Amino acid sequence: MFKLVVLLLATLAASFVAAETAYFAFKTHGSYHEFVVQLNDDNKIAEARRILNGEETNSVHVMGRIKKSRVPYNPHYDFHYDPNTVSFFLQAIEVCDASFDYVEDHLDEACGAFLPGCFHCPWSSTLTREIKQGVASSSCNPFW
Repeated sequence: MFKLVVLLLATLAASFVAAETAYFAFKTHGSYHEFVVQLNDDNKIAEARRILNGEETNSVHVMGRIKKSRVPYNPHYDFHYDPNTVSFFLQAIEVCDASFDYVEDHLDEACGAFLPGCFHCPWSSTLTREIKQGVASSSCNPFW
């Protein structure tokens, strides 16, 4: 019985262990600042790292559902991607393609005819780097 209780407690404790959180920056054609996404899914984090190191060469563009609010890790924009919706793609439909600056300038129109369902899939998106916490650059200055 004791072993069963210990096993159950160990399983329960393991379920509370949070997944790693990582931040990745990317750019689109015509955007001045990098856009930063937060990833909480270990598989997505590994996929982003494979893209950056050149192991993944097909599904390399970034998409996600926008949320109309500013977050500290993405200070140049009044929107961010819901971390639970971020994915990588090879091709996507045109209706969700737009630069970050265009989305920012037309944010009041987003989630209607412009970016239906709030999905943004910039075709020219390119991952540029993983952002380590506490490291800031001129184009991205996280507040942690």
